[in-house]
Amino acid sequence: MKLTSAIFRNFAFNLVLGLLSVPWLTGSANAGEVRVMISGGLTAAYKALVPEFEKATGQKVLTEYGPSMGTTANAIPVRLERGEPADVLIMVGYALADLASKGKVVAGSQVDLTRSPIGIAVKSGAPKPDISSVDAVKHALLAAKTIAYSDSASGVYVSTEMFDKLGITDAMKDKARKIPATPVGEIVAHGEAELGFQQISELKPVKGIDIVGPLPNELQKITIFSAGIATGSKEPEAGRALIRFFASPAARDAIIASGMEPIPAGGAN
Repeated sequence: MKLTSAIFRNFAFNLVLGLLSVPWLTGSANAGEVRVMISGGLTAAYKALVPEFEKATGQKVLTEYGPSMGTTANAIPVRLERGEPADVLIMVGYALADLASKGKVVAGSQVDLTRSPIGIAVKSGAPKPDISSVDAVKHALLAAKTIAYSDSASGVYVSTEMFDKLGITDAMKDKARKIPATPVGEIVAHGEAELGFQQISELKPVKGIDIVGPLPNELQKITIFSAGIATGSKEPEAGRALIRFFASPAARDAIIASGMEPIPAGGAN
């Protein structure tokens, strides 16, 4: 994520004030290493915030990236099945809940962090289709020669629900494809798809694309991203401190700048 200098200065100022006002960030745990597995939706905000957490706490954060679901080698459930170590899991909320039901997440540790809308992208400089209404989106999809969607929450919705809502499932079979692991924006930037669907927060960091906008409300599917402590964590207290930091007002500006909406502490799923 690249913030403009003005936004960054305001973000940094508010972040410092927020850090100073949160007593649990200082002296809450001995300095050590916190291992995080995180999916793409929160990555931009995460990369902006982690250095500040490390400075404030002395903790070193080690990160592994991968999808919230699916069967690729770096998908978070697959990593956990392989026995890879983790203290904190940050991923799609219902996928985290599924891991919790399987005993992979400490009971009661889950915290909802953000709401994330789905957006549409085209290659930089390409004409932007009208997506202001349900009919407009349907027309854009039928007119496009190639379409890409992710193998995570947004793509599951687009391919299994949205196409059906629009009555175009059969028409999409030969031109819409799921992209495993790779950001959809990169596929669009390389000219391998005319339209790309993914969380706006995952599209924003990709160079070479223009974001047309979010899906209209009638078609939109908001994804909740949540965090929890992995079963077997060696640094559960430091992990909880990291989660509290991401749920605190200090993280708000970075989350908004990344294209997501923060969920206030105690917010409902």
